[in-house]
Amino acid sequence: MRRISSTKVTGPNPLWRVYRTVSFLKVSRNTVLIEAGRFCPSMRIKRRLYQYIGMTIGPYTSIAYRVTPDIMFPEKITIGTNCIIGFNTTLLCHEYLVHEYRTGDIIIGDEVMIGANVTVLPGVNIGHRAVIGAGSVVSKDVPAGAFAYGCPLQIRSEVKS
Repeated sequence: MRRISSTKVTGPNPLWRVYRTVSFLKVSRNTVLIEAGRFCPSMRIKRRLYQYIGMTIGPYTSIAYRVTPDIMFPEKITIGTNCIIGFNTTLLCHEYLVHEYRTGDIIIGDEVMIGANVTVLPGVNIGHRAVIGAGSVVSKDVPAGAFAYGCPLQIRSEVKS
C-alpha cells in the first residue's frame, strides 16, 4: 500500500496550475541541478548536487547516468547507504491527475540495487538489500531482501546470490 497524500482540485487540472502547488523558482533551480547531476560522471559531485536540493543520500550510493529524481519534491526522496540506482531510472514523488494531485515519500533502504529503466512511484518503501529488476514499475512496498520485477510488480521472497 502506497502512503500518499491526495489533494482534490476544481477547475483545470492541477498540472495546468502547478506553480500554485510548488514554487516556480524551486522547480527551476531543481531542474538545472538535476539535469547537471544526470550527466555528471562523478558520483560524489552528483550526490552533493542532489543533497543540496534536499535529497537524503547515504554514503557510497551510486546513481547512474540519466537517473531522474523528482524535480518538484526531491526532499521526499531518501536513499540508504551503498545502493545502486540504475541507468535512466525515475524517482517520482508526485502524481498529477485530472481532478487531484498526490505526493508521497520514497524511502530506499541500504544496499538496494535498482536496475535500469525503473520507475519508482510516490509513497513506496524499498527494504534493505532488495533488488528491483530492470524495467519495473515499483507501485507498492518491497520488503527487505526481496527480488521484485515487472509491471505489474511481482515480489519474490528472497534474493538469489
